[in-house]
Amino acid sequence: MQDVADYMSQANKSAWEIEGLAEGTPLRDIKKVGVIGAGTMGGGISMNFATAGMPVKIVETKAEALERGLGVIQKNYQRSADRGRFPQEEVGARMARLEGTLDMEALADCDLVIEAVFEDMDLKKTIFTKLDEICKDGAILATNTSALNIDEIAAVTKRPQDVIGLHFFSPANVMKLLEIVRADETADDVVATSMDLAKKIGKIAALVGVCQGFVGNRILASRQLQAMDMVNRGVMPWDVDVAFNEFGFKMGPFQMSDLAGLDLGWKKGAKTASPIRDALCEMDRRGQKTGAGYYDYDENMQRTPSDVTAKVIAEVTGVEPGASSLSSQEIIEICIYPMINEAVKIMEENKAQRPSDVDVIWAYGYGWPGDKGGPMFYGDQVGADKILAKMQQLGADDSRFAPAALLEELAASGGKFTEINTGGLKTGNR
Repeated sequence: MQDVADYMSQANKSAWEIEGLAEGTPLRDIKKVGVIGAGTMGGGISMNFATAGMPVKIVETKAEALERGLGVIQKNYQRSADRGRFPQEEVGARMARLEGTLDMEALADCDLVIEAVFEDMDLKKTIFTKLDEICKDGAILATNTSALNIDEIAAVTKRPQDVIGLHFFSPANVMKLLEIVRADETADDVVATSMDLAKKIGKIAALVGVCQGFVGNRILASRQLQAMDMVNRGVMPWDVDVAFNEFGFKMGPFQMSDLAGLDLGWKKGAKTASPIRDALCEMDRRGQKTGAGYYDYDENMQRTPSDVTAKVIAEVTGVEPGASSLSSQEIIEICIYPMINEAVKIMEENKAQRPSDVDVIWAYGYGWPGDKGGPMFYGDQVGADKILAKMQQLGADDSRFAPAALLEELAASGGKFTEINTGGLKTGNR
């Protein structure tokens, strides 16, 4: 059995290797960066570049939002300096590299522009149409979208070869992972430059292809669907989270939702595919930021299971709380095995270069337990035959969880998930 530390060390090295990219591919010269949006993501992204010594122009639509965003950045830097992470004078030096503006035309001299607005395709298309008119020839136009179709975004420009996805993880100034998303027309030198930039700003990068949710969030979605399905059948959110905590995750699905905010992608009066979440949000139980979500929180953000949430679940589902009881192992199998199955489908579709890249993404972007490597490494510890049996069971109830054809092949042959080789994400000759 391969040692997990050795495996992940090699996985980290391999993630930097771009299959099919010509050796010596020239890099574009990136001296000035533009970021559209001064919110949580935009501010965090800007900090990465300012910290690395690069000047950044931050664009907002309203002066209050810009002032608030720059204020948050300064507080973050000051907090780090107060904790001794760098000298106090560095706060001013880093802030001096940031220039706020309400005029998108100010991005005309930037070598890289990263759009970091909320997930609305029409808005992103409008922004990229403007960037296409404003930005100089050769500028890289990047989107921070976590799920939307980058080919569709690139299509509104006359330079799709310059468009790429740079999916930072929140908080962007802290999280190590950067999913670099290659669209159909993205040029080789744009990919090479993006990988090089990731190193310069201290990220761990993985190249992925365009699909719903890319690699990380696509796998996450399969887990979340199963977790919510269990709740709809009477399993309590905290029971699901306890199973994940015991498995080694610092945060389970519902703890994570409370941290991120239940109102992500939700507006007052909205009816989404998650009526429990909708009901909690309508009660202003939107997660840690409101002091209540799936859990109740005290002034120190210590969480406790909520009777209010249990009542909401019963009212929405018509099922008594605790009506269904599953062991921690059963919960893990129901949630984790579909993640591995989805990762196999991603490999079948050539949306990741190699299985170990999937593990790098989950290790650095989602807090996969260090002693278990990643979904693919863990899958090898369990065995393809056991995972197939569970997916056949889950797929019988919901076709979205039907076993991947490649999973069936692995189970039949005794093959390993970490040794899957489907040719990977194609690059070069574009």
